[in-house]
Amino acid sequence: MIKQQLDRFNRLELLGGATALEKLERLSTWLGRDIYIKRDDTTPLAMGGNKLRKLEYLAADALAQGADTLITAGAIQSNHVRQTAALAARLGLGCVALLENPTGTEDANYLSNGNRLLVELFDAKVELVENLDNADEQLNALAERLRNNGKNPYLVPIGGSNALGALGYVRAGLELAAQIENSGIQFAAVVLASGSAGTHSGLALALSEVLPDLPVIGVTVSRTDEAQRPKVQGLAERAAELLGVQVPDAFKVILWDEYFAPRYGEPNAGTLAAIKLLASQEGMLLDPVYTGKAMAGLLDGIGRQAFDDGPIIFLHTGGAPALFAYDSAF
Repeated sequence: MIKQQLDRFNRLELLGGATALEKLERLSTWLGRDIYIKRDDTTPLAMGGNKLRKLEYLAADALAQGADTLITAGAIQSNHVRQTAALAARLGLGCVALLENPTGTEDANYLSNGNRLLVELFDAKVELVENLDNADEQLNALAERLRNNGKNPYLVPIGGSNALGALGYVRAGLELAAQIENSGIQFAAVVLASGSAGTHSGLALALSEVLPDLPVIGVTVSRTDEAQRPKVQGLAERAAELLGVQVPDAFKVILWDEYFAPRYGEPNAGTLAAIKLLASQEGMLLDPVYTGKAMAGLLDGIGRQAFDDGPIIFLHTGGAPALFAYDSAF
């Protein structure tokens, strides 16, 4: 049912095919547990990442509305802002981004390297703000200013995470389910970073219909379970409503919130250890904000026997450009 309804929505076909699902051979041997990875870090725009799946739907909607400017918001090292700015450049649209410094650091690389450098190269206009505590109001005010200047802006929410953007990960969930079924493997769980919630909610919504016994575990990157749960649940419900379907009975929000300290955008010892482990064992780069924390959760989950028997899938959502902004952490 979800697939038929999903096909009603317009999207820009930017991915060029499914991203790989591959086994991490050396890490699996090191852990004594088979780990597979879904390579959404390899999507083909601006050094890859999960946001392109959401932007396929959001940018199609923007073009349908005759928008000439994409506006969005995020941290100075936002992967989402980087990919939004790149897509705007590719489509010949303007881009204006509100950026906050969530950790208050004055480190020069954080302020100007990594994703921040790439946003500049994509010729996006940046406005630095003290915080994004009222992001919707701030973006709506920016949109009004641009309209008064003769522009036709399209508001892309933080992380691309609204009901329309979440459809990108509903589609990704169906893609992953097909790969799982073709593999013939009984997997124990899917693990991913849970932040603005669009990736988590969309993936879990799709998999709860087609593979209802497969747990989807979100490792939070900025919030407690109590704070994150309504974001994931609510966005899944809104995405289902947009599709015109019921949330499947098998849908569950599973969150691990022990790994995000001290706060969003600031890695901890477990994060850094996970990044170094994947780099040394597989030559694969995680990031200090999302995937490093999610992998730390996966590794600890194995140690505390939190998974059922079977291989585990890790969704790699990208973010490696941020490493160049966090060199002092290593």
